[in-house]
Amino acid sequence: MRELLGGKGANLCEMTNLKIPVPQGFIVATTACTDYMNKKEISKEIKEEIFEGVKKLEKVTGKQFGNPQNPLLLSVRSGARVSMPGMMNTVLNLGMNDNVCQGLAQITNRRSALDSYRRFIQMFSDVVMGLDMNNFENILSQVKSKNNIEKDIDLTEEMLEEVIQLYKELYVKHFGQEFPQDINHQLLKSVEGVFQSWNTERAVAYRQLNHIPADWGTAVNVQEMVFGNLNNNSATGVAFTRNPATGENKIYGEFLVNAQGEDIVSGVRTPQPISELKKFNKELYAQFEKVCRILEHNYLDMQDMEFTIENGKLFMLQTRNGKRTAKASLKIAIDMVKEQLITQKQALLQIDAKQVTEVLHPTFTPESLKTHKHIAKGLPASPGSAVGYIVFNTEQAKKFRAENKKCVLVREETSPEDIIALTHAEGVLTARGGMTSHAAVVARGMGKCCVAGCGEIQINEHKKEIIINGKKYTSNNIISLNGDTGLVYGEELETMPNTQNKDFETIMKWAKKYKKMGVRANADTIEDAKIAKQFGAEGIGLVRTEHMFFKEERIWAMRETIVASTAEQQAKGLAKLEPMQQLDFYNILKEMGELPTIIRLLDPPLHEFLPKTEKDVKKLAKQSGKKAKDIWAEIEKLKEVNPMMGLRGCRLSVVSPEITKMQARALVKATKQLEEENIKSCPELMVPLTTTVNEFKYVKNLLTEEINKTSKQLGTKTKIKIGTMIETPRAAVISPSLAPECEFYSFGTNDLTQLTFGFSRDDSNKFLNKYTEQGIFVASPFETVDTQGVGELVKNCVKLSKAKNKKLECGVCGEHGGEADSVKFFAECGLDYVSCSAFRVPVAILSSAQAQIRQNLR
Repeated sequence: MRELLGGKGANLCEMTNLKIPVPQGFIVATTACTDYMNKKEISKEIKEEIFEGVKKLEKVTGKQFGNPQNPLLLSVRSGARVSMPGMMNTVLNLGMNDNVCQGLAQITNRRSALDSYRRFIQMFSDVVMGLDMNNFENILSQVKSKNNIEKDIDLTEEMLEEVIQLYKELYVKHFGQEFPQDINHQLLKSVEGVFQSWNTERAVAYRQLNHIPADWGTAVNVQEMVFGNLNNNSATGVAFTRNPATGENKIYGEFLVNAQGEDIVSGVRTPQPISELKKFNKELYAQFEKVCRILEHNYLDMQDMEFTIENGKLFMLQTRNGKRTAKASLKIAIDMVKEQLITQKQALLQIDAKQVTEVLHPTFTPESLKTHKHIAKGLPASPGSAVGYIVFNTEQAKKFRAENKKCVLVREETSPEDIIALTHAEGVLTARGGMTSHAAVVARGMGKCCVAGCGEIQINEHKKEIIINGKKYTSNNIISLNGDTGLVYGEELETMPNTQNKDFETIMKWAKKYKKMGVRANADTIEDAKIAKQFGAEGIGLVRTEHMFFKEERIWAMRETIVASTAEQQAKGLAKLEPMQQLDFYNILKEMGELPTIIRLLDPPLHEFLPKTEKDVKKLAKQSGKKAKDIWAEIEKLKEVNPMMGLRGCRLSVVSPEITKMQARALVKATKQLEEENIKSCPELMVPLTTTVNEFKYVKNLLTEEINKTSKQLGTKTKIKIGTMIETPRAAVISPSLAPECEFYSFGTNDLTQLTFGFSRDDSNKFLNKYTEQGIFVASPFETVDTQGVGELVKNCVKLSKAKNKKLECGVCGEHGGEADSVKFFAECGLDYVSCSAFRVPVAILSSAQAQIRQNLR
């Protein structure tokens, strides 16, 4: 029921059914949130249900909401359908006012009651009223400084009374009214505050990053408050059933004595490792270990838990499938199969396909680690390496990214607002906080390197500088972080590709066993082809021949061919290009062997190859025996108002057939050369941008004649499949008529998306961000395939065309072919293969396997 109850609420209910100690409460459903978003207020009916829930909770707990003699205090927490750690708001200690504080002081102890009251004022003012938390932190710091203490826990009752008074004065100053004493008002406003946090900047940014629909909304979990700050026999903590950084099968986490949960996740205090809980309370730790086993066996996945110990009694506040690094994800999945907790298929479904290539992220070279000394050491909270200029906030991070400079975010402790800065940074370094702080959890989920709790660094965010061992570092300095060791270096360390990972190889082996749809790679060079094969590609789905012509030593021969005035001049240019093209085809076909290799004919407009400067025009004029003014005239003649829809693709073959013939000859000669070396090859030719049947037939006949003619001259029989790219809506619509003429289709989903929406792929970034911010799109259609429009074209095209030609192969060669969600959709469409950039091949393989496993489960 997570769609209605949210993930947190559903799991609280589940834990209750499992007889695990959970503070009891009720859930305001996600539908109430969407109702609030539409009406801009909580409806009368929902208000009545909330207060009815409070009455039921009073019966369960034996306490009364607002009764100073026996007070029921509440926590009000968000809970989206999917985990969004730290992105939305929480209000703790709700129901506290002057009278309740006095009553609670009599029942428990005065210091704990005052500490809870000051926390409530701070949270309510921030979450509900929008008063910046830093205003309160400044007051707290001033009081601590005046009394020569460093930690919140050292505040005496008198100091806490002073803090509360100053907080109340601040509230009056900002809002012109006293801090609310009406507990019912507090509750409704807090529920509203949680609803509103669904649309905060950080929540929206997180939704965009993770493709979470804006209309889902969040549930609100209202629970009896339990107090980790009651006394020194109380504590709060965050733990994982396994190590989320490495995957080690060992309880991993941290706790703080006499504290509340926000103290840990915010990183304001550096906690103790969970292993120390044995010393704190041996019997309680044994109980906690048992709860961990129960939860992991129930959910069949590593769990991320929050807990509170109130005066020696354990309460579980939440559990969820834990965010983890890619390295940990693979190890946990494999270990759970070995432990016979789950099957191989379940293990594959457990892994986030988008994450899988992170295990191959660059690492520091052994030489650089030997020759550079670290300047500080923190906690290795999220593995990997990060190198970049120091930045202190989101604006700086955005600026560096815009300038194509890598950066590392440095903060005293991170807050949820830093999610946007983290998207632009290579990693994050914090002075405070532990392994389960917000910075660590979010960094792991994003595949970013994190070194936390590095107490050796002094950070001045106002001056934008850090000081380590007396040396100053600013945004002009580059630092390097090693997330595997926690070491910080004061300069740029050299990195190297990381291609060795046994767990990665195991998961890929399992995925290949269960997937049905093929995975190929887009590759233009022998280097690309080698990487593709190394990652398990079963062929090449796209060789872009234009990339070969753009090389410096070839561009001049191409230019000479384009500006030729006579057939003889054109032939001279083509004679230079043909052996170059033959060598390209030979190399890539030799590398791929019997695996299918689809070579696309020249696609871009010819003007893209022509010179743009006076110097280059003069050079071309001299080379071609023409005048510079004639070259400029030719450049002007080939200019187009809308080149993406102009003289390109198969239209080039119609207008300039000699270039197409040259490519066909070069391919036949390359295959003959391989044949003489007893090397088998499987070349295929793809005609780009087809829109009519006659157009394709014309180019196909052109190619067939040239292939047969060249084969006869060479004394060989060359079989080359000929197919086309489906990248215009018209081609998709008329594809059943085209199918009998083709041996394969490859959907160019980049152009198909562009032409279906009427969005310019190169210019749409100017407005698509706004579309995702406003919830019009969940994700850019250039990033994740639009299943309703473009996807329907693909699905219908495959179904209808295969009915006309049962031997027709259908694939995708746009970048959607390596995007996890898109790959799953293509598998459902019945495509034979997807093709993507070499480094995304593992993502496509795993996504394809996951899609097949899910289809078989239906």
